[in-house]
Amino acid sequence: MTANSVNNYPIIFRLSPLIRITLLTLYIALTVPLPFLAKFTNAPVAPNFLWIGIAMGFIGLYGVMTERVVADEEKIQVTYATWFSGFFRKGWSLSWSEITQLKPRSTGQGGLVYYFLTPEGKAHLLPMRVAGFARLVNLVQAKTGIDTSDVYPLAQPWMYMILFGFTLLLLLVDGWTINTALALGGV
Repeated sequence: MTANSVNNYPIIFRLSPLIRITLLTLYIALTVPLPFLAKFTNAPVAPNFLWIGIAMGFIGLYGVMTERVVADEEKIQVTYATWFSGFFRKGWSLSWSEITQLKPRSTGQGGLVYYFLTPEGKAHLLPMRVAGFARLVNLVQAKTGIDTSDVYPLAQPWMYMILFGFTLLLLLVDGWTINTALALGGV
């Protein structure tokens, strides 16, 4: 891809729907049984407080999932929904000319993430969970001249498909757990 082959600016890269649905579903599967179990076990935390915490956590997670990369002729930026960025994450913006290097860093799990580096030493994480990641990487190469041929997403789609499958199994166990708590404890 060359810089001239992309005419429709801005280009918006949103978080992959597979990643979004997997993480939101996993959150629900991990948290929804808690208020039922709290009531069943007479836990010191009231189920209503747990429901409030779960709802707040879901809103926060959903806000993080509104991340998007916006690229145009002059810059690349990471933004979030207005309601979210006003309170939590502000995002960032770099002009293409500021980017001098794409530096790999290993993660604690053995994967690689990449940071945009500027002459001032500022580092901004390359968003790697967006739909159209290959197109984004090609655009970065066209706009900066940095070789991105070795840049790959942190996690492959099949990994999220497996996680989603196990999340669905967890939801089945959750249903059984909630049903049992309701039947035995009169919740």
